[in-house]
Parts: sequence; structure tokens; C-alpha cells
Amino acid sequence: MTISIIILCFVGLAGGLAVGSGLVAFLTVLGIIPRLTQLTKTMKMIHFYEWAVVCGAVIGSIFSLNEFTLIFSPFVLMPIGLLSGIFVGMLAAALTEVLNVLPILTKRIGINDRIITLLMAIVFGKVLGSLFHWLYFVRL
Repeated sequence: MTISIIILCFVGLAGGLAVGSGLVAFLTVLGIIPRLTQLTKTMKMIHFYEWAVVCGAVIGSIFSLNEFTLIFSPFVLMPIGLLSGIFVGMLAAALTEVLNVLPILTKRIGINDRIITLLMAIVFGKVLGSLFHWLYFVRL
């Protein structure tokens, strides 16, 4: 029993570190925060932007770990869904810029001729992870 709890804690911590590192790497590679401050001409407030990202990640983690339900009217949920869809679309568009990192990565780790294999591994990992989530965790 104790060993299973320790293993569960280790896996949870490792998963959290992986996701957190991915978020930081993603924001760093895209340069979202400095670019946002340039566009809005608010360079002096860059620390507030950084803290907003950190607080958003922490609050998102708290919401993910606790099971509670917020009940909203459909009229409130529609704009939230629309904005969430816009966010996901913009994130997908930003990922196309990040894909330029993959050729550099393949050259550095010496698998220059296998970039398609790397892309397919990423795609199949995302598809299988999504299928696992929807088939195993979501009860309809």
C-alpha cells in the first residue's frame, strides 16, 4: 500500500513537471510574453504578464485536482466556449511556428533522415492519448 502511494506520488510529480516544463518551453520558444508587451506597448509591465501566466497555471492546476462543478447559464457558457475555441485555434497556429524547431532538433540528436518518424510519433501519441482520455475517463 505504501509503495503504491509513493509510486503514485512520483508519477504525478513527474507528469506535473513534464507538463509545466512543456508550457514554459512552449512560451519561451514562441516568445509570446515579450511579443505581447511589444504589441501593446507595455514593456514596463512584463512582470505582470509573467505573473499572470504563473497564476493561471497554478489556478488551473488547483481546478484540475479538485472536483467541483460551477453551474452557469447557457448564455454565459456560449462566449466562454467561443473564446476557448479561439484560444485553441490560435494555439494550433502558434504550433506551426514551433514545428520549425523539429528540423533543428533532429540535426542535433542525429536523426536527420527520420524527421517523419518523429512527427508520426508525436501525432500518434496525441491521438492515442486523446482516445485513451475519451474512452477511459469520460463517461457519457
